[in-house]
Amino acid sequence: MSIADIRKDYRRHVLTEQDVDADPIAQFQRWFDEAIAAAVVEPNAMCLATATPDAYPSARMVLLKGLDPRGFVFYTDYRSRKGQELSDNPHASLCFFWAELERQVRVNGAVQRVSRSESQAYFQSRPLPSRVGAWTSHQSMVLRDRAVLEQELTDNEARFAGGDVPLPDHWGGFRVVPDEIEFWQGRESRLHDRIQFRRESGVWVRRRLSP
Repeated sequence: MSIADIRKDYRRHVLTEQDVDADPIAQFQRWFDEAIAAAVVEPNAMCLATATPDAYPSARMVLLKGLDPRGFVFYTDYRSRKGQELSDNPHASLCFFWAELERQVRVNGAVQRVSRSESQAYFQSRPLPSRVGAWTSHQSMVLRDRAVLEQELTDNEARFAGGDVPLPDHWGGFRVVPDEIEFWQGRESRLHDRIQFRRESGVWVRRRLSP
């Protein structure tokens, strides 16, 4: 079978203007809760797209770790490629895809670092191996071989054997502050439902887009 032969028609749900909450953050939370109820594998997995100041893009999967009216939060090594690109060009796109529900959500917006206290609170909630790992990896740096990383891990496990692992200066959260959120519901014959919210003069404006 070729790639072109892979086909699927979407028939599970519909999305009407009457279905959608006037607040897109509340609507996202509703769909997110339904994804959890449907046993979607890692419902908080999202594709994060960034770009350099001269518009060279890159994308990768990360995990959503916070959501409130201010926006969508994830955590990373600030020295990583995405960390550097977000520092130089603080705008990003997110994309969630929940195949089991035939749904997708796209988010565009400006990006800001979360407060040190927010990063601290989340960091301390992580399992000990993950906290030690944040001190071990210099994310996106070229490694000579795996042994270098494993030796650094061994050294840090000894260093933090008492379990007191402080938040590294190079690690923390970013918040994507949305100015556009689009809800996509798969429909038959590729005539999908697309409801877009755009923030205009501080107010969310809703419109339907052609599939």
